[in-house]
Amino acid sequence: MKTCKWRWIAGCCMLAMAIPAYAQQTVNTAGNVEKVTVNGQTIHLKASNTDIEIAVFSPTMVRVRMDRHPLPPAFSYAVVAKPQPTAVKTTDAGGAMTILTDSIKIVVQKKPYSIAFYNAQGQEVNADEQGLTTSWVGNNVTTYKHLQEGERFIGLGEKTGPLDRFGNAYTNWNSDVFGYAVNADPIYSTIPFYIGIHHHLNYGILFDNSYQSDFSFGASTDRYAAFGARDGEMNYFFIYHQQVADIISEYTALTGRMPMPPLWSLGYQQNRYSYYPDTEVKRIAQTLREKKIPADGITLDIHYMDNYKLFTWNKDRFPDPKKMIADLKAEGFRTTLIVDPGIKVEDGYAAHEEGVKANVFIKYSDGKLYSGQVWPGWCNFTDYTDPRGRAWWKGQIRNYTDIGVAGIWNDMNEIATWGQKMPNNVLFAYDGHPTTHLQAHNIYALNMARSSYEGAREATQERPFILTRAGYAGLQRYTAIWTGDNRAEDDHMLAGVRLLNSLGLSGVAFTGMDIGGFTGNATVGLYTRWIQLGAFIPYYRSHTAVNTRSSEPWTYGEETMEIARNFINLRYKLMPYLYSNFYAAATTGLPVQRSLAIDYTFDGKVYDPQYQNQFCFGPALMVAPVTSQQTVAKIYFPQGSWYDLYNDTLISGNQEKLVELSWQKLPVYVKESSIIPMQSLVQSTSEKPDDTLRIHIYKGQQENHFVYYEDDGISYKYEHGDYYKRDIAYTPGNNTITLGKAAGKFTSKFGTVALILHGFGDVQPKVNGAAVTAAKARLPFLSPISRFDPQGGFTPVDSCDVKVITVQNGSDKMEVQY
Repeated sequence: MKTCKWRWIAGCCMLAMAIPAYAQQTVNTAGNVEKVTVNGQTIHLKASNTDIEIAVFSPTMVRVRMDRHPLPPAFSYAVVAKPQPTAVKTTDAGGAMTILTDSIKIVVQKKPYSIAFYNAQGQEVNADEQGLTTSWVGNNVTTYKHLQEGERFIGLGEKTGPLDRFGNAYTNWNSDVFGYAVNADPIYSTIPFYIGIHHHLNYGILFDNSYQSDFSFGASTDRYAAFGARDGEMNYFFIYHQQVADIISEYTALTGRMPMPPLWSLGYQQNRYSYYPDTEVKRIAQTLREKKIPADGITLDIHYMDNYKLFTWNKDRFPDPKKMIADLKAEGFRTTLIVDPGIKVEDGYAAHEEGVKANVFIKYSDGKLYSGQVWPGWCNFTDYTDPRGRAWWKGQIRNYTDIGVAGIWNDMNEIATWGQKMPNNVLFAYDGHPTTHLQAHNIYALNMARSSYEGAREATQERPFILTRAGYAGLQRYTAIWTGDNRAEDDHMLAGVRLLNSLGLSGVAFTGMDIGGFTGNATVGLYTRWIQLGAFIPYYRSHTAVNTRSSEPWTYGEETMEIARNFINLRYKLMPYLYSNFYAAATTGLPVQRSLAIDYTFDGKVYDPQYQNQFCFGPALMVAPVTSQQTVAKIYFPQGSWYDLYNDTLISGNQEKLVELSWQKLPVYVKESSIIPMQSLVQSTSEKPDDTLRIHIYKGQQENHFVYYEDDGISYKYEHGDYYKRDIAYTPGNNTITLGKAAGKFTSKFGTVALILHGFGDVQPKVNGAAVTAAKARLPFLSPISRFDPQGGFTPVDSCDVKVITVQNGSDKMEVQY
């Protein structure tokens, strides 16, 4: 059928060449600009076929809106920022119009309409493809951008495929794709934001249209990159900055940034589809504690419900859920529950009867309630685009929060139904802009997560943990996301890394994937590599499906359990570093898990398929994922110097290196000049570490700063200044380490600071001018693994020779010279 389709298109093109009038009837362009109206930072253009609005949002960001009828006031579920006051100069020279800020120049050609963006130096950053620009075919609208020489494209959210998306095309339509292939598209979520890179220039484009959309990055053409939608207006934001990090930061200022998560949600989470009855849940928790495997969360899947009905409990399996949740909390475990949007159609079922009475379910165009089949059977679905629907859902969430539930896991919210074909003639309120399923589909999950977040926050006045499977641009304001129903395969583990890296490039910092794979049975080797990798992923959870083997760390044998414990232990020791990086995400939008393309944008090696899976965990640690089949890894070290995490071996950058692998270690490296705060080992984040904050500093040639952050980890008091924050600076030029004056009203949990110096050799330090002693120490990051043979004993582990300077902590500025 595809061949016939393309032959038909080719035939139409030949006919269009012969009969120009036919082409004009089937492809409608913007036409010529006939009138220009300037109103401050907004320029309105009336073209012969189109209404156009260009709005300057900041010195580095511009919105372009176009449609074939007068544009209504802008409405968006993604965008929360308002235009910043910006100095704008406009010049109308007849055939072209120029719009200037202090950072960009926009040139609009009038006959016919096209737009181009330049930086302050006059370099073309992004421009319409002349002759194509923006056009409509039926209701489909597409903008064609000139394909620059050597241009790369990164981001676009949760998309499979390579880091550099050049030569590929993608569709946005949130889809339930159980056990999806590593090249499947679309999958669960829609984030129509990408970053273009060429000639040492960077830009970002957010195409804010929630209809099914399509992106082509030079797929099957050498002429253009394009983005378009099946209906609705052309509405996109152009962002220009010299650094990719600044583009991500401005994009998240536009679409919102994540609030600080609850500290417990950064700990290890043990999941399964499903843990039941309550005695099994308690057994899992008890075993984690007995085996000294740190953990903070247990998640319950759909079998906790009565016949899969939302807001109910199966009383045979869970006779007293409130007590069970309280008992788990007393042992340092928070409970997360899965929730689906479908409400079973059943007389006497309170949630359904209340929802019908409150008139919150979506309906067909003739006014009848829409029903679709999911786990409980035939279900109605809440309209989260209706304020009434969100309010009702928030009230229902109290069924969980009132008994101590701390996490809400939003699943099946693409919307998923059996058959996967929700009718187009289902209607949504769309917050006062009534529409059909065609426009509401991709934003449904975003608004479900919003409702769950707002409901849990209002009910508890504490930070809830919210997780979602699907979403739209801006989802980071409310929820973490995981990559859905992956498979227990090596290539899926690596594909998951790229999905998380791409989500980070697209403004989502709190991300994860099912460790060990959801469907299928992981081998011992695969689980070992995956649980090691998970220690460096923002959301760290093991999870597996029904009818698969158990997938707790101890189920893969003693050696794997010890290896898993080692890396989970390392995760908990790194908690001050990790929490500070989540603070950075909340304040700057930069991801915790970072593609190397953020810091090494113009280094072509980072896009090489051999190295595209490497990433940084925060700014300091570079992780090189490896499969269960590898005995040797080829790793690329970008510019600078890099320390082997485990033994401080120094490696020069700008080189590829073959590294022999050990089952007991994942390749992890530390960037020179890095600052990494750590703590003593705890079994959960509810357990207080010892009194010493250990700040690891790695000798290097580059000056570096790290913002260290603490708060109570659970409340919103930090929004009112109840936090402890200080800048830690390493200045090799004058041999100084500075702990800046602390800000905020919170008192640090650490009374002592140990500065742990890597690679410094002998030092004679002074603290605020007074001589102190630097003690020698031998520091291992991992514990020895047992030798499982008749003679027993342990396998030796690597360690680092360091110097340790111990000082009292406080809030005043402290300067250490060495």
